[in-house]
Amino acid sequence: MADTLSLFTSIGLSEQKAKETLKNEALSSSLKEAVIQAQRVNGASGVDKAMGTLLYSMASRLKDNKRLTFLSDCIAQRKICSELQLAAALDFVKSHPADPISQKEFDEACGVGVVITPEQIEDAVESVIKTHKEQLIKERYRFNMGLLMGEARSALKWADGKVIKNEVDVQVLHLLGPKTEADLEKKPKLYIFITLFICKGDANFVEGRSLMEQLRGEALKFHKPGENYTTEGYVVTPKTMELLKKHLEITGGQIRTRFPPEPNGILHIGHAKAINFNFGYAKANDGICFLRYDDTNPEKEEEKYFTAIRDMVEWLGYTPYQVTHASDNFQKLYDLAVDLIRRGHAYVCHQKGEELKGHNVPPSPWRDRPVEESLVLFERMKKGMFSEGEATLRMKMVMEDGKMDPVAYRIKYTPHHRTGDEWCIYPTYDYTHCLCDSIENITHSLCTKEFQARRSSYYWLCNALDVYCPVQWEYGRLNLTYTVVSKRKIIKLVENGVVRDWDDPRLFTLTALRRRGFPPEAINNFCARVGVTVSQTTTEPHLLESCVRDVLNDSAPRAMAVLEPLKVTITNLPQDKKVDVRVPNFPANEAKGSHTVPFTNTIFIEQSDFREVMEKGYKRLTPDQPVGLRHAGYVISVQKVIKDSKGKVVELEVTCCSTDTAEKPKAFIHWVSQPLVCEVRLYERLFLHKHPEDPSEVPNGFLSDINPNSLQVISSALVDTSVKGAKALDKFQFERVGYFSLDPDSTADKLIFNRTVTLKEDPGKI
Repeated sequence: MADTLSLFTSIGLSEQKAKETLKNEALSSSLKEAVIQAQRVNGASGVDKAMGTLLYSMASRLKDNKRLTFLSDCIAQRKICSELQLAAALDFVKSHPADPISQKEFDEACGVGVVITPEQIEDAVESVIKTHKEQLIKERYRFNMGLLMGEARSALKWADGKVIKNEVDVQVLHLLGPKTEADLEKKPKLYIFITLFICKGDANFVEGRSLMEQLRGEALKFHKPGENYTTEGYVVTPKTMELLKKHLEITGGQIRTRFPPEPNGILHIGHAKAINFNFGYAKANDGICFLRYDDTNPEKEEEKYFTAIRDMVEWLGYTPYQVTHASDNFQKLYDLAVDLIRRGHAYVCHQKGEELKGHNVPPSPWRDRPVEESLVLFERMKKGMFSEGEATLRMKMVMEDGKMDPVAYRIKYTPHHRTGDEWCIYPTYDYTHCLCDSIENITHSLCTKEFQARRSSYYWLCNALDVYCPVQWEYGRLNLTYTVVSKRKIIKLVENGVVRDWDDPRLFTLTALRRRGFPPEAINNFCARVGVTVSQTTTEPHLLESCVRDVLNDSAPRAMAVLEPLKVTITNLPQDKKVDVRVPNFPANEAKGSHTVPFTNTIFIEQSDFREVMEKGYKRLTPDQPVGLRHAGYVISVQKVIKDSKGKVVELEVTCCSTDTAEKPKAFIHWVSQPLVCEVRLYERLFLHKHPEDPSEVPNGFLSDINPNSLQVISSALVDTSVKGAKALDKFQFERVGYFSLDPDSTADKLIFNRTVTLKEDPGKI
C-alpha cells in the first residue's frame, strides 16, 4: 500500500488525492498499471506531473481496460499531450472496439504530431475578430467573447485553449482599448418567461420543449443504430461487429423500438409515459415502433386485455408499425433454448417453486448435470411428461441483484390464448424479452428503472447464443400520489366493491381516465411536462389535471348546468314569453360558433348563488343585491323569498331589467330554463393519504384508506338543451362549475355526466 502511495505521489498527485484514489480499488489498479507502463517507456523518473495528470484522467475515464496499455504508451511517448487529445483518444477506442486499432486512423483522429504555431493562432483570431468587428465595436465588452473563442478553436482544433484566449484578449484590447466606466456597469438582468405552448403536430407540449423535441436526434445522447458498442456497459464479443453489420443490413440504420405490455391487465398512467417514450422516440427520429404483447403467461391473459391495450395505444395517437406477440416466436425461442443447453449455459432443474423464491436461493444440485441429460429432460418437459413445478429450465448466470440461475422455462398445463394446447412449457420474461428484441432487430430497448438489475442478463443471454444484442436503456417510472396502479390491488378494489371496474373514473388506468373525460392530448402533454428522466418520478395529480384544463379550455364547448337547482320566477315577464338566447361555444373566440338556449319566466340557478343574509364580500344574489344572468342580457332583483315548512328556501320571485338600463351588477351567474334532467357524478381522490401503499402512512393497508366522499351522485341536476345530441365521451365546460364528459352509461332518456376536473380555483371569489 505504501509503495503504491509513493508511486501515485511521484506522478504529481497530492498525498490526500493519492489516498482517496487508493480507496477506489478499480481506479487505483488501473492507474498503477498505467504508471508502471509509462515508466517502462520513459524510465522511473520520466513521468512528470503533466504526464501523470493525463494518466490519472485516462485511468479514471477509460471503460474498457484492454486499451489501457495502448493509451498509456501514447501518453508516455507524448503522442497524447493535452486533455483535448485524450478526450479524442477515449472516444476513438470506444468507437473502435475490434482489434487491431489502425494507428494511422488513431493519429488522425487525435491530432498526433499536429503542431500549431503562434502565427497560426494569431491569424485565426484576427480572422474571427474581422468577421464580428462591427458588432464588437457596437457592443464593446458586452459582446459574447466566448463566441470568438469557439470559432477560433473550431478553426484550430488542436490548439491550446489558454493560448487562444490570451490572443483573443490581446486583439480585443487592441481594437477597443481599455474598458471605460460604461463598460464596467452591470448588465441589466433579463427575465425570461418560459411560456407553455402546444405542438399541434404531436399534440404534446412541455414548458419550453415539446415531447418530440425532447426525444429527437441527440437530445437523449442515445447511441446511433449499429453503434451499440459505444454504450457504457455494452458487452462486446468477437461476434459483435459481424452481428451489427447484419443488423444494419436488415434495418437500413432505422431506429426501432417496441412497447411490450403483458396482456393480463389494463394500462395505467405509468404506461402512458412508456407509450410516449417508445412510440415517441421512434416517431421523432423517423423510426418504427412495434406493439409486442408479452403473452408468455396463459393463466392470466384474456382477449379483453389484448383489445384494450391496442385501443389505448391508438387513443393516445400512436399507430404501431406492426402488432406482434412473444408467442409468434415460441418455436424459435424453444430452438434457442436447446442451443443454450448445448452450449453448456442452461440445465434442467427439479428444485420446487418455493425454493426458488427470493434472493438467497440454495444452489441447484442439478447445475452440473450432463448436457445430453438436460437435452433429453427438456424434450420431455415439452412433451408433457412432467407435472407442473416438477422441472424448470434454468440459465447459468448471476443477475445484477445477486439472483442466481434465473428460470428460462416452466411447465403450465393451461391452453394459450393463441396457440391453444400446442405448448405446455412457456418461457419467462428474463428469457423471452431480450431474444424477442433481438429477433425484431430492436435498436433501443427502452424500459423502466426497475429492469436495470436485468440488464446484465439481457446482454449475457444474447451473447451466450451469439445473436444480435440490442441496447437496453432505462428511464424513471412515473408514479402518482393518492392512487394505486398495481393490477393485483385494482382487482381487490373491484372485488371489494370499492370501484365498479377497471374503468371506474376514480382510478388512474387509461380506460378510467378516458371515461372520466381526460383527453389523450392532455395525458401526452403531462408526460412531456414530466419529461424523460432517469430518476423515479412521483407526481401530484393536480399537474395532470392542469394539463387536462389546458386542453379542454380550448376544445370543450360551453354549456350551462345547475347541480343544486333553486327555482326562480321572473314576475315581470309573461308566462308564455320565450326567447332564444345565443351562447358562444367559446366566449374567448366567438368565431368558433354558438348555440341557442331558451329563456322563459321560469329559470333555475344554483342554490349557492343566493344568500338570504348578506355577508361581507359576497357578490351574488341577495334580497338587497341584484345579479346579472350570463348571456341573457338581464339583471334580476329579489322581490320575494318562498320557503317550505322547514324554513328552506325553495323559490325566489324576482323582477328583471335589461343590462343596458340597470346599474352594472357585481357578478353574473349561470342559469337554465326548460332544461334537461341529468345525472352528474362528482369525483374526488379515491384515497385519503398521498401514499396509500406505504405502511408508515397507512398501517392497515390501502383498503383501509378509502375516501368515503370519493363519489357523489347528483341524480336530478339540470342542464341546458344544447347537450341533447351529445355522444358518449363528448366533453363540455359547464360554465362556472367544471369540465364534464358524457358517460357511456347514458341513454336517450337519461344523460349521465362525469366531472372530469373542476375549473381553476379563484380563492378570492365567494
